[in-house]
Amino acid sequence: MKRFSYWVSLLLIGILSGCTNNQPTEEQTNNVQLTSYVNPFVGTDGPGNTYPGATVPYGMVQLSPDNGYSGWDRIAGYFWPDTTIAGFSHLHLSGTGAGDLYDLLFMPFNSRSDRALVENGDRRPASLFSHEEEHAEPGYYQVKLQDFDINAEMTTSRRAGMQRYTFPADNKSQIVLNLGYALNWDWPTETFIKIEDDHTLVGYRKSAGWAANQHVYFVAQFDKPFTYELKEIEEPKEKKKYRKPFKERLIKSAEVKGLRTKAYLTFATPEQTTVQVKVGISSSSIEGAKQNLNTEITDFDFDKVKTNASKAWEDQLEKIIIKSDNHTEKQVFYTAMYQSMLAPTLFSDIDGKYKGADGKIQTAKGFERYDTFSLWDTFRAAHPLYTLIHTDRARDMVASLMAHYRETGLLPVWSFQGNETNMMIGYHAVPVIVDAYTKGILNDFDAEELFQACKASAMNTKNEDIAAYINHGYVPVVEKHEHWSVSKTLEYAYDDWCVAQLAKALNKQEDYKYFSKRAENWQNVYDSTSTFMRPKLADGEFQQPFIPKEYTDPFCESNAWQYFWFVPQNVQGLVETVGGKDKFTAKLDSMFTFDPLPEDKLPIFSTGMIGQYAHGNEPSHHVAYLYNYIGKPHKTQEMVHRILKSQYKPTPDGVCGNEDCGQMSAWFIMSSLGIYPVNPASGVYDLTTPLFSNSEISLGNGHKLTIKTSKPPQDYPYIKSVRLNGKPIQHLQVSHKELAEGGTLEFELTNSIH
Repeated sequence: MKRFSYWVSLLLIGILSGCTNNQPTEEQTNNVQLTSYVNPFVGTDGPGNTYPGATVPYGMVQLSPDNGYSGWDRIAGYFWPDTTIAGFSHLHLSGTGAGDLYDLLFMPFNSRSDRALVENGDRRPASLFSHEEEHAEPGYYQVKLQDFDINAEMTTSRRAGMQRYTFPADNKSQIVLNLGYALNWDWPTETFIKIEDDHTLVGYRKSAGWAANQHVYFVAQFDKPFTYELKEIEEPKEKKKYRKPFKERLIKSAEVKGLRTKAYLTFATPEQTTVQVKVGISSSSIEGAKQNLNTEITDFDFDKVKTNASKAWEDQLEKIIIKSDNHTEKQVFYTAMYQSMLAPTLFSDIDGKYKGADGKIQTAKGFERYDTFSLWDTFRAAHPLYTLIHTDRARDMVASLMAHYRETGLLPVWSFQGNETNMMIGYHAVPVIVDAYTKGILNDFDAEELFQACKASAMNTKNEDIAAYINHGYVPVVEKHEHWSVSKTLEYAYDDWCVAQLAKALNKQEDYKYFSKRAENWQNVYDSTSTFMRPKLADGEFQQPFIPKEYTDPFCESNAWQYFWFVPQNVQGLVETVGGKDKFTAKLDSMFTFDPLPEDKLPIFSTGMIGQYAHGNEPSHHVAYLYNYIGKPHKTQEMVHRILKSQYKPTPDGVCGNEDCGQMSAWFIMSSLGIYPVNPASGVYDLTTPLFSNSEISLGNGHKLTIKTSKPPQDYPYIKSVRLNGKPIQHLQVSHKELAEGGTLEFELTNSIH
């Protein structure tokens, strides 16, 4: 593809950054930065829904281009096949299935073109662009706006963004700050702009969308003086779709407050001129935004901010050093590492303040507050990855979940920007907490409070589905009002198992017995006749008709094939229920061979298909590892390798489904290392053949772990034996406690089934 030659050239000119390993790595020897393997455009085409713009690991600011129109393909603001850019905004979601944000939209323009886009009454200056004049790397984004002959560059710190625009000579060079756009995902409720001087403006944007009550405060400082016009969009009284833009009313003062406001800033550019702007943001106040900016970006040295962002990424990428002669595999791996660190996002200011889930300004004391918790996705592999290599951040993430609990009385389901969205199902903050507790990284947390938080979500009878689940032992179908009943039953049962494990650790025997019993509720929706989990009515009868491969409402973004396997807390019990290993093996084989027919209607989330297995969506992610539990580990090794090689590419369409805030990437990272948590809260990893012959992991506790193979995995794909520091590993499982000690995990490989 067009960008291939660019990435090769970038690889050759990478500059060495400090490496944490004692022995020189291949990258050090060849003077190559790991950031040179990262392609931020991966996932911007197809269903990935990622953004290519500038950010730092887990940063509050995601400064990225927006094509202008909202829609499924542009949830992250940008879609690779598009040819138009209509601004650069400071907040974006990575890989989600619903949209929001796009806050604080800046766009440079001039008299050379009047190209614009109109959506929901808002006229936005726009320009054509070409991928040949576009570049992205970790912490930096650049594009040439062809209609205006303006070069745009972006970089960020943790809580602030910086833009550098190079204008041609023109008598009307302008930058518009647009707080008034209204997209299908996000609508302003109140906006405010104030000119403080001829270099500075401040304000806020409050909006309602997926985040029902979002507040973004900002301060923007320019390195060149500007003159200004403040305007308010006048919406007609009649609400309907308009093809023409609404009128903009000029405000003859230094500030404007209204539903939809803009600031047009004009700069003198008699010759080619560079204009820079640095923007600090906050969810708490304008003063918080000022403090964030003044602390993190103290001057207008764009290149210094860019260098710092690149180093921040290099430091994080160096936590796992893989040795491989396969350049494509390195690109996929380090791009996955990069995208695994785009969420959760930092939410607290330098002084700890943030907008709480209760709508009040709170202060994070002793931790940094994070949000953007896509828990239905990320509890499976992303959070276990964080506990392994980002241990301090994992602690702060649990502290953030507990802050949400203190503010609302419940753990979050899917939260971001200080809002509970209640998107998706389950109460999967529980396995995240139990995973971290099981691995011993919450020793200074109040264990009793942790348990009470988990129990509160499990016993939340204000939720009608949980109340019905407690009453019936499953979530029954409610005719004409059915919604994911089978999936909820299975996921509640898993979360119950997690609560039970925490109760057991705290010697709460009654709670342990109660939640252990609930953890077996998956049996209540199992149908021995069809050998599937089936929707059940309140009277105990299975719903008719039932066709397992059809995508019906009782199954969350899946069908009965894909959700059958979600009993990670008791795989052996599921095997026995089906009728033993032989029948289970036959059914598991069928999962990967029962291909959809051409006439089958697959929904948008069923992607990355191998038979009925859908790697593009999370319920399937542990399934290939289940062969380990039935004496067929060679089939796990074959299938995991097939998925690694077929479902990930270092190209814009290289993610086979929504990237989902790091989960798709975390699956690749852990599976390519040869370790994966089938039961994410168990503290145990299931093993498969690593993709690489040698990987060096800097664990979050300061120890080093080397994973190596006796022979090249591409030629010897099967595991003969595994040893950890010379000790044989049984049953292809290893505990986190064992790995956390560091040392060497060695796979002896063979080219025959063992």
